[in-house]
Amino acid sequence: MVMSEQATTAWVRQVMTAFAERTGLVGGSTPTRYLWTDAFAVCNFLELEGRTGDGRYRALALRLVDQVHRVLGRHRADDPRTGWISGLREEDGATHPTLGGLRIGKPLNERRPDEPLDDRLEWDRDGQYFHYLTQWMHALARVGRVTNDPRYVRWALELAGTAHDRFTASPTAGGRGRLCWKMSIDLSRPLVDAMGQHDPLDGLITLVELHAAAQAVGEPVPVDFAARTAHLGALAEGARLATADPLGIGGLLIAAHRLARLAAAGAAGYADWLETLLDQAWPGLAYLAANREVLAMPPADRLAFRELGLAIGLRAVQRTQALLGEHPAVFAAIPALGARLERLQCHAPLIETIERFWLEPANRAVETWKAHENINAVMLATSLAPDGYLAL
Repeated sequence: MVMSEQATTAWVRQVMTAFAERTGLVGGSTPTRYLWTDAFAVCNFLELEGRTGDGRYRALALRLVDQVHRVLGRHRADDPRTGWISGLREEDGATHPTLGGLRIGKPLNERRPDEPLDDRLEWDRDGQYFHYLTQWMHALARVGRVTNDPRYVRWALELAGTAHDRFTASPTAGGRGRLCWKMSIDLSRPLVDAMGQHDPLDGLITLVELHAAAQAVGEPVPVDFAARTAHLGALAEGARLATADPLGIGGLLIAAHRLARLAAAGAAGYADWLETLLDQAWPGLAYLAANREVLAMPPADRLAFRELGLAIGLRAVQRTQALLGEHPAVFAAIPALGARLERLQCHAPLIETIERFWLEPANRAVETWKAHENINAVMLATSLAPDGYLAL
C-alpha cells in the first residue's frame, strides 16, 4: 500500500488530532504526557504545518512543549514533593523549565531509595532517561529553528548541560566514567546504573546539532559546551554500536542522517562518525533481512514502535542519499559512502512491509498495540511523514 501525499497528510492529521484529544493536549481532560512520544509529536505537528500551511499545527506544537514542561518538569501529583523538579522557585522554574531535566512520564512513581530493584516493575516506574532527554532536545531545537525563537534552543542547551553532568557517573581511576541509563526524578541517584548502548552517541550527535541550532538562532553556547561534547565523543569512541533491535538500528541510521545534514550545513570534524554509524547499522539490518520471521510474527507478539523506528531510519537513508547527490564535495573524503548507502537502501522495501502491516486496522486492534497506542500511533505518523522529525 503506497498512499498519495494527500492521503498521507489526511491520515497523519487524523492520527495527530486523536493523539491531542486522547492525551489532554486539547479538550478538558487531565494531560497525560510521555517524553519520548511527545518529542516525536512536536515534530509531527511541525511537519503538518509545513504540509498544510495551517498555523494551528504550530500552535499545537508550542502548546505541547509548554505542557511537557509544566507536567514533566514538575513533581508528580502522587509525590509528596511539589513544584519544579529543579528545585527552582515558581517564576524561575518557568523561565528555566528544563534545568532539572524532565520526567519520563511512566505510570508508577520512582523506586524509593530503600526499595530493592525489581527489573520488571522498573519499566513502569518514573525517573529520567538520558535517551529520552536527547529526543526532547532535538524537538526543542526543531521548534527553535522553525520559529526563530532562541528560547527553545536555550532550553535545549540547559537540558543538555544538566543531562550530561547529572547522568555522568564518577569516572574510575584513569577512566572517562559512564552515563547512567536511568536516574531518579530529581537526578540525585541512579535508578539503573548501567550505561545504555547508544546513550553517549545520542548525546554526541544531539550536542553537535544544538551547537548548530544555537548559531542559527543567535543563542550563545555555554563556555563548557565543547568539553561536554568532547567527553560524550570519548565515551562513544570504540563502543559496540551494532544491534539486532529494529529501534536501535533505526536510531543509528537517523544519527547518521543528522550528521550528514550537519556536515552539509558546514559542521566539520564528524565525517568518520558517519562512516562508523552506517557500518555499525549494517549487521543488524542484514540479520533482520535474513530472518524475515522477526517481521512476520502475529501482531500480538510484536511491538510496533520498535519496528517503526527502523522504518524511520530507512527513510533517513533515502534522505542521506539525496544529500550525497546534492553535496558531493562535502562527502568526498568518506570512502565508498555511496556504496555504503546503496547497500542499506537495498532494504528500503522493509519500510512498506512495516507500514502496511501497522496500517491494517486488524493489526492495531490487538492488546500490544492498544497498550502502547500513543507511541505506536505517533511513530507510525512519523514514518509516513518523516521530514518534520528528520530535519535539523
